[in-house]
Amino acid sequence: MKNSVFSDYKVFAGNSHLELAEEIASIMGKPLGRATVNKFSDGEISVNLWETVRGIDCYIVQSTCSPVNDNLMELLIMIDAMKRASAGRINAVIPYYGYARQDRKAKARDPITAKLVADLLVAAGADRVVTMDLHAAQIQGYFDIPVDHLVGMPILSRYFASESLDNIVVVSPDHGSVTRARNMAEYLNAPIAIVDKRRPEPNKSEIMNIIGDIEGKNCILIDDMIDTAGTITNAANALKDLGATSVKACSTHGVLSGPAIERIQNSAIEELVLLNTLPIPAEKKIDKMKVLSVAPLFAEAMTRIFTNGSISKLFD
Repeated sequence: MKNSVFSDYKVFAGNSHLELAEEIASIMGKPLGRATVNKFSDGEISVNLWETVRGIDCYIVQSTCSPVNDNLMELLIMIDAMKRASAGRINAVIPYYGYARQDRKAKARDPITAKLVADLLVAAGADRVVTMDLHAAQIQGYFDIPVDHLVGMPILSRYFASESLDNIVVVSPDHGSVTRARNMAEYLNAPIAIVDKRRPEPNKSEIMNIIGDIEGKNCILIDDMIDTAGTITNAANALKDLGATSVKACSTHGVLSGPAIERIQNSAIEELVLLNTLPIPAEKKIDKMKVLSVAPLFAEAMTRIFTNGSISKLFD
């Protein structure tokens, strides 16, 4: 077993979200570790570490967002490089954990990619994973190493609490986000409502019914991720049609692929609040969008891991 006490720690980053990595390192009072992640002419990924990591507690900040396969391979190769350079401990800091949506066999012959990626990270040499708002909390159990699963809901809740809205109802856009909605509702001392929807095929949803009283209310929709934005915009439009006074939406991960921005722009959503677990390109930032930083939370978690402090206090 590796020694749990390290003389120092270093923060490294792949190419997926350098801005977040730099912000985290700055809060921790450290420069980013010197490493280059490039590609050979045939597309293979090349990693070079330009400083020693021997016996050091290493943190690699890398969201496995688009281009997902490139960013995942960068992370795996960086882990392997550190393992072969005798790093004391290798912590994969993955604010957005890709391939998480296939977390079970929903039908015959389905893969379970969330487990596959977990196996790859462990096989590469990761000793710990720090992530936020997995698509399903049970994905933590796919790892045979410690997982610190941070929660974005308190950051979002504090933002809405500061806006001093009244007559609020927190709405889950589907049954999968009910617990998340209930936790935010408790924080804001508000009731909840649930959108009962049917999904005829992936990335398409059909609104069926709304459980709860939303007429004349200021609704806040909360979800773990917004990908093509079909679910969240259909829910928002239905809430407005059924008498909601206003509709705001929030999510931890703003994937925003395909027609997402156009759908959000043309929907009943008045304000969309996202966390910066993955980069949001300038061309996708619209006036009704607000982006909050997760860097202080990750910096605090990483500091506590290094000092063997309690992480559970950060879940509140």
